[in-house]
Amino acid sequence: MALIVTGIILGAVATLAYALGAANDAADDTTWKQAQVRYATLRISELIRHCRLVFDETSEGLGVWRADGNGDGQINADEVVYVSKGPGGDCLQFIEFLDESNPTYSVLGTIIQALLSSGFSEEYTTLIPECSNVQFVTDVSPPQSRSVSIFFDLEESGVTHSYQIETTLRAWAGHLLDGSGELVSVDDDEG
Repeated sequence: MALIVTGIILGAVATLAYALGAANDAADDTTWKQAQVRYATLRISELIRHCRLVFDETSEGLGVWRADGNGDGQINADEVVYVSKGPGGDCLQFIEFLDESNPTYSVLGTIIQALLSSGFSEEYTTLIPECSNVQFVTDVSPPQSRSVSIFFDLEESGVTHSYQIETTLRAWAGHLLDGSGELVSVDDDEG
């Protein structure tokens, strides 16, 4: 009789230990993914809030003129960040372009395609791996955009949750656009 009672108690303890371990693993997964979402929200919000211009929007991503680093009033290759949903549409990432020749661009709708096909060195920063259904939405078409929303789904412990990152540009460089929405070739300091 004592062996039967002991066997039942040990079976219950083993079941409880397994359940606690599974709950701990689920909590760890959720904690890790929530940290990724916080990090991505911070990085994307800071980039867009302080950028000069969101100059391109495609189904694959957003072209962002981070800053006018050399003060020439033109978009240079090393001043561009492409916020992308990744090659398989399964992550949220930054692509930055590195080139010593640092060419300038003024035809806004073609910059990202030119940079991606140019052979420049690219630096990838994955913000959220393994997300899905990534969508980029602006308040109006770039380059007039002043507000950006990024929607994505993320699976946490077997449950899919929808997220949104929304931010507004503070330093919009609309004064550098001509009437057709293209970048003018004058410096900020010129009349």
